[in-house]
Amino acid sequence: MSRDLRPPVDILQYEIVQEQASALGRMGRTLEQALARLREFDAAHAQAEMPASMQPARRKLVMEAGQALWMFVVQREATGLRDSRHIMRTYNVPGEVQLCMGLGPAKPAAK
Repeated sequence: MSRDLRPPVDILQYEIVQEQASALGRMGRTLEQALARLREFDAAHAQAEMPASMQPARRKLVMEAGQALWMFVVQREATGLRDSRHIMRTYNVPGEVQLCMGLGPAKPAAK
């Protein structure tokens, strides 16, 4: 039977760091998937030829990618990784997605 002789605070810190790394991985994969859906949509519907009826669907994908980006950036910053330029380059995040980062869905106007 092996016993961990480290102080409990060290064991807890190790568990916290493991969870932070796991969360970063999940959020990075979520961002990758959201960006892939947007790129697939754009490849299937050339923007110059996109009918107005398709624009809300694309806008939704941009907003979803912006939300995923926001969650990833916040998680990174919580772990001390403050420079998000690396994310923008590595994931090739479009400017329009960066502009949507942190925005929630639009609320319907009150009547």
